[in-house]
Amino acid sequence: MNTEENNNKKNQVHPAIIAVWAAVVAAGYLIPAFPIWGAGGRFSLANVLNPLSGIFFGPVAGTLCSAVGGFIGSLIAPDAAWMGPGTFIIGATTAFTTGCIAWGKWPPVVISRNGNFIINGAIIVYLIGTILWFTQEIGRSVVLYPVIVYGLGFIAFILAIVLAKQLFASNNRIKKFLSFWLYSFGGLIGGAAIGNFFALVLRKEPRELWTALIIATPVERAIFALGAALVGLPLIIGLNKLKIPAGPQQDDKEKNEN
Repeated sequence: MNTEENNNKKNQVHPAIIAVWAAVVAAGYLIPAFPIWGAGGRFSLANVLNPLSGIFFGPVAGTLCSAVGGFIGSLIAPDAAWMGPGTFIIGATTAFTTGCIAWGKWPPVVISRNGNFIINGAIIVYLIGTILWFTQEIGRSVVLYPVIVYGLGFIAFILAIVLAKQLFASNNRIKKFLSFWLYSFGGLIGGAAIGNFFALVLRKEPRELWTALIIATPVERAIFALGAALVGLPLIIGLNKLKIPAGPQQDDKEKNEN
């Protein structure tokens, strides 16, 4: 009982820290990255920060950070918000998916001792995104897009669940960097899966564009994941040195296993 209580306290993050990170995400909308193909807007630094919300604070608090920060960011930097104030949905989904991956455990689908069916939230995001894609005529005409793009995200998710927790817990910075990239790439594809549905409905981009994006989307998200790792690794090292819990924390059982 004491061990469980200690672990819960260790994983708690002060609301002020979450509020500060939400403000950082909002400010990230002001810093441009590069144009969005076919959407008429631009990517911003927030695309790098949203995965970090999930990694640092988990799927619930991380989603709240990116949702609040994204909504404010869309108001102060509308050119970075192609869906208007609703753009926060994509960032929030990215944070949620990344948090589920980073804070999740293997296996991702289990039946608890109480008989409850538990599934990792990232899988639900991928499933919803895929189903929504095929509800649209243009989506059904480009079957390879979800197969390849969402498939790559799901592969990153599986690798992250199996490998990245050990990599993240390592003192080796290269291993830790790789875990950040896997977490972030899987989460960014999850956010794209939901964002793509809105793009299909609102913008109705042609089939030819989506065919080109089969390659462009994974490359873009891989770059953003790289940026998230470059920003997130020194940040989390600094936060943990200050005794501020950030990132998935190992419980005592996991530490003994390592």
